[in-house]
Amino acid sequence: MATDLHRTVTGPAVHVEGLTRSFDGRAVIDDLKLDIAPGEFVALLGRSGCGKSTLLRILAGLDRDIKGTALVPRRRAVAFQAPRLMPWKKVWRNVLLGLPGRPERPVAERALDEVGLGHRVDAWPKTLSGGEAQRASLARALVREPDLLLLDEPFGALDALTRIRAQRLVGEVWQRRGCAVLLVTHDVEEAVLLADRVLVMDGGRIAHEQHIDLDRPREITDPRFAALRARLLERLGVDTAAAAA
Repeated sequence: MATDLHRTVTGPAVHVEGLTRSFDGRAVIDDLKLDIAPGEFVALLGRSGCGKSTLLRILAGLDRDIKGTALVPRRRAVAFQAPRLMPWKKVWRNVLLGLPGRPERPVAERALDEVGLGHRVDAWPKTLSGGEAQRASLARALVREPDLLLLDEPFGALDALTRIRAQRLVGEVWQRRGCAVLLVTHDVEEAVLLADRVLVMDGGRIAHEQHIDLDRPREITDPRFAALRARLLERLGVDTAAAAA
């Protein structure tokens, strides 16, 4: 089967067909199919070990030992749960890390301004809070002007208040940039809050698809929000009636 991890966005931002990834003879991803439209925000849920992060790494070009077809834009970027900042480089230099050519400081400054971190341009990573470090990681992704932004549980290590702020920031950046986004998360509420479409992965495949037809900005107190959240939790095997008791 064909594998192509570099292309221009003319159709779907992501097209996956018959994708299989095995480890020690066990298929973690098994004949998976997935399309993501340009500008669409998709959240991916699933139990630990279901293959969510493996799929993201494949789309990021970090795992090529696959069978099947995986078509993604040439311009793509990824932000992980751990910010992965180089402690010996100032924040602005971290933002430019890995960019081709010889990009100059103003390029990093614009990206840091966009994520509300312009005042920390010359800071050392060890002086950043958890939320600030995650914003620096997001700036490092955005500076690549991606057509596809891949987010691997980027808010998982943040405290509750910082997580809410980070979620709001990502939503604002997505609406402003218009790039496609794939967010891997364990947080059902986060998925419903941010995504156009939520996918549930099970057995190495997409087992359920839920379109989120709610106006933005979304309110978790909206009864429709609660209903969607409950439906997805049930798909994940959570007994919502028992949990509420």
